[in-house]
Amino acid sequence: IDIVFLLLIFFLVTWQFSRSEQDSKVKVPTSSQGKEENRAISEINVNIRQGGALVINGETLTENQLLAKLRAIVEVHQNQPVRLRGDGDITYQTLMGVIDICQQAGIWNISFATRKPE
Repeated sequence: IDIVFLLLIFFLVTWQFSRSEQDSKVKVPTSSQGKEENRAISEINVNIRQGGALVINGETLTENQLLAKLRAIVEVHQNQPVRLRGDGDITYQTLMGVIDICQQAGIWNISFATRKPE
C-alpha cells in the first residue's frame, strides 16, 4: 500500500509540473505534419505569447533574462534541448528573436510545438 501511495504522489506531482510548463495563454499553430516526439526530461519549454512575452514555468522574462537563464543552464547541460511554444499569432521576427537568443546561449537543439488540426 505504501508503494501505491508513493506512486500516486509521484504521478500527481509530475503531472502538475508538466502542466506548469505549458502556458494556457499560448495557442500553438496546427500542423498535419507534426509528429509526437519523446520529450527529454531536461527539455525547457519557452512559451511565446501573442504579444511577444516570454514565459518559462509561469515566469515572464525579458529577452536579457531569458538569455542569462539559458546561458546558466548550458553551463551545466551543454546539449540542452529547448522546445519553443509560440502562439500562432506571433510575428516571424519575434520567433527569430527567440531562436537568436537560444543560439547566443549556445543552444542548438531546438524544436517547435504544434498541435494536430481539429
